[in-house]
Amino acid sequence: MKRRNFVFPAINKTTHLMLYYTQLVFVKEGQEAIFHAFEDQVLPLLDRHKGTLLYRVRPEAASVLTTTLGHPYEIHLVSFPDRTDFESYRDDPNRLQYMTLKDQSVERIMLVEGNLL
Repeated sequence: MKRRNFVFPAINKTTHLMLYYTQLVFVKEGQEAIFHAFEDQVLPLLDRHKGTLLYRVRPEAASVLTTTLGHPYEIHLVSFPDRTDFESYRDDPNRLQYMTLKDQSVERIMLVEGNLL
């Protein structure tokens, strides 16, 4: 198998100060279309709050080598300059109006906050 070379984005003082949020999203079986409708409405709101969607991945079941959590439907990596911007996105009334779609479609989400080392 050919190995791809990965080039890290430019690392600067601002990049180190960012907060990174990783979400493992577990969607209820058969509710994928509702989840997509939710994402279609809320992901565009990230820009308003200085958020950046760095990765959005739908891993194949075969790509999960070991787990005690189950198989996530999607994995997101998002960055924000600080927690206040994240909370502003999380609490945005335009986002909150679509929470019924999330509640209908999502079994659970694991959210991990971190920093670039």
